[in-house]
Amino acid sequence: MSNTNQSERLEEFKKSVTNIFKIYNSLFLSIPYTDLENVGMLVPLLFDQCDKGLKAGKDPQEILENFFMGFAEIPDERAQIDFMFRIIQYVERQVVLYDSVEDVAFPKLQKYSESLPIKDYFELVDEHKNWDKIAKKLATFSARIVLTAHPTQFYTPAVLDIINELRSLIDENRIDDIDMTLQQLGLTSLVNSKKPTPLEEAKNIIHILRYTYYDAVGSLFKYVKHNIRDADFNNYDIIKLGFWPGGDRDGNPYVTAETTNQVADELRLTLMKCYYNDLKQLRKKLTFKGLQQPLNLLSGKLYRAMFQENFVLGYDEIVERLSEIRELLVNDYHSLYLHELDDLIDRVHIFKTHFATLDIRQDHRKHKAVIEAILKKEGIVKESVDELKEGELVKWLLQKDLKVRAGDFSDDIVKDTIENISQLKEIQSKNGEAGCNRYIISNSEDIFSVLFVFGLFRWCGWKTEEITFDIVPLFETMKGMDASESVMQTLFDLPIYRKHLEQRNDVHTIMLGFSDGTKDGGYLKANWSILKTKETLSKVCKKNGINAVFFDGRGGPPARGGGKTHRFYAAQTKDVANHEIQLTIQGQTITSTYGTKEQFMHNAEQLLTAGLSNNLFGKEHVISAAQQKLIEELSELSFEKYEALKQHEKFIPYLEQRSTLKYYTKANIGSRPGKRGNTNQLTLSDLRAISFVGSWSQLKQNVPGYFGLGTAIKKFKDEDKMNEVKKLYREVPFFRALMSNSMMSLAKTNFDLTSYMEDDAVFGEFWTILKDEYELSKNMLLQISGHKVLMEDEEVSRESVKIREKIVLPLLVIQQNALYHITQNSEYRELYEKIVTRSLYGNINASRNSA
Repeated sequence: MSNTNQSERLEEFKKSVTNIFKIYNSLFLSIPYTDLENVGMLVPLLFDQCDKGLKAGKDPQEILENFFMGFAEIPDERAQIDFMFRIIQYVERQVVLYDSVEDVAFPKLQKYSESLPIKDYFELVDEHKNWDKIAKKLATFSARIVLTAHPTQFYTPAVLDIINELRSLIDENRIDDIDMTLQQLGLTSLVNSKKPTPLEEAKNIIHILRYTYYDAVGSLFKYVKHNIRDADFNNYDIIKLGFWPGGDRDGNPYVTAETTNQVADELRLTLMKCYYNDLKQLRKKLTFKGLQQPLNLLSGKLYRAMFQENFVLGYDEIVERLSEIRELLVNDYHSLYLHELDDLIDRVHIFKTHFATLDIRQDHRKHKAVIEAILKKEGIVKESVDELKEGELVKWLLQKDLKVRAGDFSDDIVKDTIENISQLKEIQSKNGEAGCNRYIISNSEDIFSVLFVFGLFRWCGWKTEEITFDIVPLFETMKGMDASESVMQTLFDLPIYRKHLEQRNDVHTIMLGFSDGTKDGGYLKANWSILKTKETLSKVCKKNGINAVFFDGRGGPPARGGGKTHRFYAAQTKDVANHEIQLTIQGQTITSTYGTKEQFMHNAEQLLTAGLSNNLFGKEHVISAAQQKLIEELSELSFEKYEALKQHEKFIPYLEQRSTLKYYTKANIGSRPGKRGNTNQLTLSDLRAISFVGSWSQLKQNVPGYFGLGTAIKKFKDEDKMNEVKKLYREVPFFRALMSNSMMSLAKTNFDLTSYMEDDAVFGEFWTILKDEYELSKNMLLQISGHKVLMEDEEVSRESVKIREKIVLPLLVIQQNALYHITQNSEYRELYEKIVTRSLYGNINASRNSA
């Protein structure tokens, strides 16, 4: 971004965000919610004490003790705990207020952005006379945004409604109404009193689909259609929505076949409500006599379809009825309000009868257990599938017929897997094939990750030639990525599976997981491995006449594949297949990056332009052999350092005893357990990437986002090769995007918060290892980028991070203090544990992409 643009944008940010927040925050802090009237007034004072105290090297206990004795005058420990709970409640709501202010300012800030909207992009195409190429690409290109069930978004619909209301009021500067709404926010619970069920979790996200994405996707399609200057443009898949809540049972035993069916119904019924409401608005305009009968007929059917689960109104029928109305309108009523009618018809073409595609996901190890149970019952094996030779097992899965019934088994997972696969045909008959046609297998490392699922479909009553599902391997570990080429080639060599792919239009979706990859291999190695794997798999698919589509499992923070998403896609090399961009968005990213119509449209546009421009004009991204070698060396060096840390005897104990790790499962955030499996012993492989990365984030240490980079770059510096790394940063967008994301992780790091651990008898040495690598990584990244401060070229993001970190600082100090008292076996241990759990919420939300 040019300096002029950046300074103008920063000026706008200060005016529309910083100053507005200060005004409403002072109003908010003066509102009494409890008998402790002065709590809000003490929040800024507590922040000041925390800030100064940490910089002076004081530990959280000392800071809070000084505050309680010298300022709040609360000597009693029990009363201090009550006060800390009040502070947490204030901070959580300050975060909501700040989010609302920032969301309102979003359109104003975009005026100064250099990111390319579709409209400008098309003008650029005009200049390059590239219309044939772009029209061809646009006719088939698509971005699929998949909303996941991951437990880091926990605002209830009631709170989301308050946030929406606040946005409107702030935009219109209605001070009295803002006052009232802030009081309402103060008295409304922000957290779930108990863990949500998977169905409740799904309904929370369907709420966002209904009130934000339905309109945003429809408007974006209309905007693209208008700007492409092609009246016949009909790529209704240009933006597709995917949905995991209720379908993703990986590590979540509470998601059952019944849940999947209920969520599929909920998606369809909610969509019918959207269509009904749109038609209701249209009927106020289409008041012409000849239209009343077809309008009433369709309206009546939609009304039934939105309340009766067993009354199914098909896509074809809705389109047919609307087409009849359109024909009458054109022929008899001068095409009056035709644009409004066409908008509804376009939306029906986009969402059909499913709203979003419900994906099924399960761990490969669970499928193995199901297959073994079936083969044991049939007397084919005694205990394990390993008793069969590979060829024999393949034959059973692809060719031999078995009939399985859920009622014949007692194990819950076996029963549920059979029930679920057996009911998927019924879901497709109600929601349409696109409503549920992908089965994802996590922890894929061999051909059986795909073939077990193929076999289960056959044995559950699906005819081989009628399996209307894409079976999607998820390669997420280093081992899985290394094996992926031979896995895919072996699958392509199986005539029956190849025939299945013909029926699926010779397209194969392959998912790559950033979260577990980073947990497994460290930041640089995981991301570099993913790019290399994409290039390799693109070649193997092309060689076999298959179109590869990559589905990226990206979390919120850089350590889980998040960060600046469009920058990542724009930096992909020319050797990566890019017919379609598919990615997960999860946790608070759903509301923070795609939460309003304006944000959704902007970020979806960025995905489209990143995917389209990659090889349409400008130079194609190529990483030369020498540059690849350099990244390879850096990635191995950083991996060695990260691997040594993982093998350190204090690694797991530090997370268990000094972080918030075990409290993630106690927080009523999501329906899913914090780790896979039910063993007492905690292992890294069982640990969910969300709680793993989130725990480092709560400590303000963000280790997975950068650890090892400093050591790797320093080795090059010691060998007088620093210029090579600087050149790599300048010339290779992919490497630069990764380093920028790491700098964001570093900018959100604050070792002052835990400096008291330096003298810890058990973990002092381990803490020092972490701190030293943080300092080294920060120093080295500033050197290769030529920046004086982290995120130097992203002033607005930097300013936003700074304000958010400021808001939650008292909360973090309170959390660290509580963790300390827990280790001291305080008589109030239970209350301190509640403080830790309670303080997770505000910190996760304030970070906006922390987990």
